[in-house]
Amino acid sequence: MELSVIFILSNTLLLLSSSAFAKTASPPSLSPTPAPAPAPDFVNLTQLLTVAGPFHTFLNYLESTKVIETFQNQANNTEEGITIFVPKDQAFTDLKKPSLSKLTSDQIKQVTLFHALPHFYSLADFKNLSETGSTPTFAGGDYTLNFTDDSGTVHISSGWSITKVTSAVHSTDPVAIYQVDKVLLPEAIFGTDIPPVPAPAPTPDIAPAADSPTQQSSDSRSSSPSSSHDFSSSYKIMSYGILINLALATFGVMLIL
Repeated sequence: MELSVIFILSNTLLLLSSSAFAKTASPPSLSPTPAPAPAPDFVNLTQLLTVAGPFHTFLNYLESTKVIETFQNQANNTEEGITIFVPKDQAFTDLKKPSLSKLTSDQIKQVTLFHALPHFYSLADFKNLSETGSTPTFAGGDYTLNFTDDSGTVHISSGWSITKVTSAVHSTDPVAIYQVDKVLLPEAIFGTDIPPVPAPAPTPDIAPAADSPTQQSSDSRSSSPSSSHDFSSSYKIMSYGILINLALATFGVMLIL
C-alpha cells in the first residue's frame, strides 16, 4: 500500500515538472518586423531643367559655379527639401543694366544661390510667407526675398527685381521649381541705389485737324456763285445806265439840229 502511494506521488511530481519545463522551454512568440519605408525617388535637377526649359542660361550658371551640387544634395539628402526660382533665357537677354558680366565669380555664385530657398514650399505656402517678412535664401546673410500673394499669384521682390511666379515646373515634395520672368538681383551686391522704374510715356494730345487746302478751296467754290451773281447784277445795272444816258444824249442832239 505504501509503495503504491509512493509510486503515485512520484508520477505526479514527474508530470508537474515536465509541464513546467515545457512552459519554460517553449520559444517566445515574435511580433512581425515592419517592412522598411521605400526610399524616395532621386530627383535629378539637371534633367528637370533641361527638359522643362528654356532654362539653359541659368543651368549654365548652376554648373559653372557648382551650385548644382549644393542644390542636388539639399533635394535628395535632407528632410527640408528645396525651392528654386528659375528665370527663363529671355530674362537674361533682357537684363541690360546692371549686367552680370562685370561680376566676380564669387558674386555670380551668390546670385545663383540667391535663387533658391532651403525648404520646400508649395504655392499655397507663399500666402503665409507673405506675412512673415523677409525670407532667407541659400546665399545667407542679407540675401533675402520678400513675397506677396495676390489672389493666388505669387510676387517676389529682391529690391532690384520685382517679378512673379509664372508657372510651376515641378512641385512635389521635397523639390519645388518655379519659373519667373526676371533675374533676381540682390541688394547685397548691387547696392540700394535702385534706379526708379520709368513711368509710362504720356499719351500725346490730339490737336484738332487744321483746315485743309482742299476744304478751303471747296469753301471758296461754295461761296463763289453768290459773289459772281452779285457782281454780274451790278454790271448789268451799270450797263443799262450807260445806254440810257447815251440814248438821252443822242435825242437831245437831234432836237437841237
